[in-house]
Amino acid sequence: MCKTIDPKNVPQRTLYTGEKMPAIGMGTFGSDRFTPEQVSAAVSGAIRCGYRLFDCASVYGNEDLIGKVFSDAFSSGVVKREDLFIMSKVWNDMHGRGDVLLSIAKTLRDLRLESLDMFFLHWPFPNYHAPGCSIDSRNPDSKPFSVEGFMSTWCQLERLVDMGLTRNIGMSNMTVPKLKAVLPLCRIKPACIEMELHPSFGQPELFGYCLENGIQPIGFCPIGSPTRPDRDIDPEDVVDIKMPELVKIADAHGVHPAVICLKWAVKRGQIPIPFSIHEDEYVSNLRAAAEDPLTDDEMAVIAALDRNCRFIKGHVFLWEGAKDWRDLWDVDGVITEFHSRT
Repeated sequence: MCKTIDPKNVPQRTLYTGEKMPAIGMGTFGSDRFTPEQVSAAVSGAIRCGYRLFDCASVYGNEDLIGKVFSDAFSSGVVKREDLFIMSKVWNDMHGRGDVLLSIAKTLRDLRLESLDMFFLHWPFPNYHAPGCSIDSRNPDSKPFSVEGFMSTWCQLERLVDMGLTRNIGMSNMTVPKLKAVLPLCRIKPACIEMELHPSFGQPELFGYCLENGIQPIGFCPIGSPTRPDRDIDPEDVVDIKMPELVKIADAHGVHPAVICLKWAVKRGQIPIPFSIHEDEYVSNLRAAAEDPLTDDEMAVIAALDRNCRFIKGHVFLWEGAKDWRDLWDVDGVITEFHSRT
């Protein structure tokens, strides 16, 4: 039996809607390294240890087993439904009119829930790739981002809120130019935006833009994602947990450098969603948010470690005519669709 961390000791974030959610959660993406059974077992253990926020997605291929974990936890009295903040996402192959409703219907059926707390648009375009494909895979139907296409799908997410199928909606893998284009068109503003965030990739412009607009940032790859898919590993990538300055801070606190990454994330104001199948790791991850915060000086040291090192580059979402993965991220400050290639 794991050591329980009292959920009341975990900081909370308040969304612009007034709802509160834990300042740290558990991710459930592990399909390239772990089986659905391993992931769902980790979710079960995490609930008993005090986790109350879980980040799911249909494309992860494990929502049906996680749903049984949730159902068992509710029926056994370990937690009540209202104790958990459960999130999921619509995958790229379910954009468009009608498909978003089908997507959340399947997710709710698999997770054995009547409604979600947050439903994300997983990527801002409908570029689909086969699970487990190589970095060189390309879908001939892939297209660059379109404001019209995005808003067509976003309006369907807004309708899910009207229907009571999710209390909040969010966006993921966005850029500042894309947000500037779509936020004025939203009837319901995103409550959260999920993005890659770790010490070597703090995305200060996007992070700051979200805060300025009352949107809560949620960070994936919070410790540098050492178990990310092979296609997302580049020999030149920074290994966050081996950065000497971060290791020194970890030694001062008597913890693993991964824990320092999480303490940095929580104090900075984002919500990290680390994943582990190992009980001692996910317990220490949760404890990172509840105990022994970093000092302002330590935060300043880590802020200086940003190397603009993006891990999840998204090669598999590129379309015909795209230069490279940078076209997905509007690195020149202009949405690629509108960028002249002359």
